[in-house]
Amino acid sequence: MTAAGSTADPDRDRSADGEMDPVGRIDDLREQIRGHDRRYYQLDAPTIPDADYDALVRELRSLEVQHPDLITPDSPTQTVGGPVLTQFSPVTHAVRMMSLDNAMDRDELRAWGERTDRRLASLGLDGTVRYVCELKIDGLAMSLRYEDGDLVQAATRGDGRTGEDVTANVSTISDIPTRLGAHAPTVLEVRGEVYLPLEAFRRLQEQTVADNAAADAAGRKGRPVPVNPRNAGAGSLRQKDPTVTASRGLSFWAYQLGQVVGADTPPTHSAALDWLRTLGLPVNPETRILDSLDEVYDFCDHWVEHRHDLPYEIDGVVVKVDDLSVQSALGSTSKAPRWAIAYKLPPEERTTTLLDIQVSIGRTGKATPFAVLEPVFVGGSTVGLATLHNQDQVRLKDVRPGDTVIVRKAGDVIPEVVGPVLELRPDGLAEWAFPTECPSCGGPLVRSEGEAQTRCVNPDCPQKVLARIAHFGSRGAMDIEGLGEQQVQLFLELGLLHDVADVYSLDYERIRELPRYGDTSVRNLRAAVEASKSRPLANLLFGLNITHLGQAGGEALAEGLGSLPAIMDASVDDLAAVDGVGPVVAASIHDFFGDPANRRLVQRLIDAGVNIQGPERSVLPQTLSGRSVVVTGSVPGHSRESAEAAVKARGGKSPGSVSKKTFAVVVGDDPGASKVTKAESLGVPMVSAALFEELLETGEIPTGGGS
Repeated sequence: MTAAGSTADPDRDRSADGEMDPVGRIDDLREQIRGHDRRYYQLDAPTIPDADYDALVRELRSLEVQHPDLITPDSPTQTVGGPVLTQFSPVTHAVRMMSLDNAMDRDELRAWGERTDRRLASLGLDGTVRYVCELKIDGLAMSLRYEDGDLVQAATRGDGRTGEDVTANVSTISDIPTRLGAHAPTVLEVRGEVYLPLEAFRRLQEQTVADNAAADAAGRKGRPVPVNPRNAGAGSLRQKDPTVTASRGLSFWAYQLGQVVGADTPPTHSAALDWLRTLGLPVNPETRILDSLDEVYDFCDHWVEHRHDLPYEIDGVVVKVDDLSVQSALGSTSKAPRWAIAYKLPPEERTTTLLDIQVSIGRTGKATPFAVLEPVFVGGSTVGLATLHNQDQVRLKDVRPGDTVIVRKAGDVIPEVVGPVLELRPDGLAEWAFPTECPSCGGPLVRSEGEAQTRCVNPDCPQKVLARIAHFGSRGAMDIEGLGEQQVQLFLELGLLHDVADVYSLDYERIRELPRYGDTSVRNLRAAVEASKSRPLANLLFGLNITHLGQAGGEALAEGLGSLPAIMDASVDDLAAVDGVGPVVAASIHDFFGDPANRRLVQRLIDAGVNIQGPERSVLPQTLSGRSVVVTGSVPGHSRESAEAAVKARGGKSPGSVSKKTFAVVVGDDPGASKVTKAESLGVPMVSAALFEELLETGEIPTGGGS
């Protein structure tokens, strides 16, 4: 596979003696890049990730540096954006909309900083410049034109000089005021980014899947499920019917001034952003003014780590010189300003070859298809395996062994295959069929009516047994250090384990004889097993591998019914009456404990001495009864767990996310940006960590503690 998933044949660009033909390679790269520009800017349907596209552009730029006589004015390295769509009227920008040069890593960012320092020194401005850092929103660049305070035109960037008139659609975006606040100038042109928030993107995906299921049932063809918020947002904006755009939940951040008539332009970029705020335009709250390039580098490093704390996607940080007169002195190239740079975050999507699709069997028998990939570096690590979720997702994505596929790895999330690059699919590639037999035991794979998952129903399936015991010892369950999947596999092979109850009757003398074990490791394992007996009842319930029962459900059961015997003997109605346990989960719990084999297994655990009692009911005043309090950041005197426990002890709930039903958000040091932003957008009161105890005592928002 060539760099960046390119369709180019490298040999085609070589001369007879094997040397690279720069003319041929440059022409080939320009052709590819223009094709990708058309798919990205016009069709909102790119076929390669940004990182692969950037690699093509960087290769072209490198060749043009080596051969400057081959540079042409229409080269993609010398132009901005893409051509204008014909379905919208063209708009000529009063002030050209430029793109930004990219820094792909810390070294390139530092090199830009050093170049800027040298240019500033030549202007006699070294040591006097501040910088503004903004998040680079992964959306669609937009120009808004206001005349006498009224929104009169909205246009895409297009090629930088001419964009597309999308005023009717943009007017449906609730974040964008159609009338500015007092003292608006005669003309104000605002640049910004239209984007699709993650929550709205997920809703669109779910709605598309539901619509496709209905279409399939009616014998009609569905539409592609959106694969990322940027493309879905751009497609939503370019709808012919503005009511469709209005339904998608698009948002907007303003980040730059364009043309201004009838008012003095503020002296700095940061002051311009403040002015836009006063006029009623949304400006991203994560923008920072920094005094040195070292602070700029630290800001960029922060967002490499925290990009997924936000309720929208970013793909970088934009760094700008703050003083507008200094910006003017630094000037621009034909394509981008010298006073700004876009620091691109490490890529989270790349293309590679799908070698095979296999199926793994989990602890509840769930059969999960996964992709075996040609290893590719993405999201900070080399990925060779990626999830395909379930049978329906494989069918919807239509990925096939032999395809070139887009792989995504975001933060700590399990890598997934986004979809195939259809234009690179080999002819005659066969569609993959979900197996009907378990790859571990050969038993049937069954999909119950109304469920998305297919399962192996053989209780003795070797892979299920392995996964069940490994899960039982995992951190969220009984937390037995030294009983990971590899150890469980070894103990199963030696006949030391057959089920989870055997964990408490391990033959330690035999284990001591194994090559990898000594006195210390055996002593530690024995101590970890013994310590697990005192784990909370909720951990035991989660560790039992009951279908549909998660950690939160285990906590709800333990608190609601008080003991394991009470849970085992409860009716479906009694179980469903527990707050946090729905009818589907209740039926699954009842079925589990109704199985004589499971009751015998649980009795062996009880005989081994595991804790079967739920938490003691709090004697504290229930000041927060029925109220949800979200804690974010570190609270003095508390761990995250103890802060949440303090809320629950007062009768409240402490979920991990903010919603309209949230009573308050307690904000400690280094809070999650997404929770604070969500609370601000929903008008949920925020309480400082210093007032947390007062909130617990009174159950009311402390005076001066809410926003």
